[in-house]
Amino acid sequence: MEYRTLGETDLKVSVITFGAWAAGGWMWGGSDRKAAVEAIRSAYDLGVTSIDTAPIYGQGASEDIVGEAIRDLPRHQVQILTKFGMRWDVVKGDFAFHSKDNQGNEIDIYRYAGKESIKKEVEDSLKRLGTDYIDLYQIHWPESTTPIQETFEAVAELIKEGKVRYAGVCNYNVAQMQEAEKYVKLVSNQVPFSMVNRGIEKEVVPYCMRHKKSILAYSPLERGLLTGKMKPGQKFAEGDHRAKNPFFTDESIIKTNSFLDKIRPLAVKKEASLAQLVLKWTIERPGITIALAGARNAEQSVQNAKAIDIRLSVEEIEFINFELGKISK
Repeated sequence: MEYRTLGETDLKVSVITFGAWAAGGWMWGGSDRKAAVEAIRSAYDLGVTSIDTAPIYGQGASEDIVGEAIRDLPRHQVQILTKFGMRWDVVKGDFAFHSKDNQGNEIDIYRYAGKESIKKEVEDSLKRLGTDYIDLYQIHWPESTTPIQETFEAVAELIKEGKVRYAGVCNYNVAQMQEAEKYVKLVSNQVPFSMVNRGIEKEVVPYCMRHKKSILAYSPLERGLLTGKMKPGQKFAEGDHRAKNPFFTDESIIKTNSFLDKIRPLAVKKEASLAQLVLKWTIERPGITIALAGARNAEQSVQNAKAIDIRLSVEEIEFINFELGKISK
């Protein structure tokens, strides 16, 4: 495994980081807890020491699973990245969307990052994770009802208390990052990034490179689209968020698969899967520090971790980018 330093810190994270959204089951059509724990442990055995989770993933289920998976591991050898600011148990802040929990109960999700909420959330997360500190604490989404100052002054207090090591953001634009930086040192921004979703390269990536902030790329496989396993007419289980995602229309799947067919021979040459090739391309992209790769079982997590073994020449990366440019027009 390869490790990179997060921002200007002493925290080293694995370039393939375990993304624990799917492990929590929520919006992925259910979860197998035992398989999810095994997925995390199998990844760790191959050097994936960093795990990204959030309270909202399964309404505590994902953090519980992560806590169970790392219980017997040396805490100083694991980097826990979790989040705050999405509540399903209070009616405060910005209404985000309506959903169902893993039991099928109707729930409303709110984006809220008030000081008292953050103080509660961190204690709940620490308990679920079975630890006394969080390596990277990230606001999950921007929200309009709480001043950024209040939010990040609260996070700065948590850092002083030793409950949090470093502060990060998710889904923030440059202006929001600049405002947050007035109150706490930010080390990272976790944003969506994939071969077919590269909008952050216009402003966010250049800003983070100039100011030595790490980019944590989530959904690098575009929730399975870039694995090459999706077919037109794809059916998703009840509650699976991909059912209404524009990337999963028949037209999008056909267009993406056409591109994947062009780079498939390269994957075969490297004795790798398309997913592994895509992950390797992602972490080689300028400005991208790590790629978050989700897995629901050990087989998937092992395959994700082994993406690091692929070696790509400059010419091979240029070939991928050339073919990618054709579908971006």
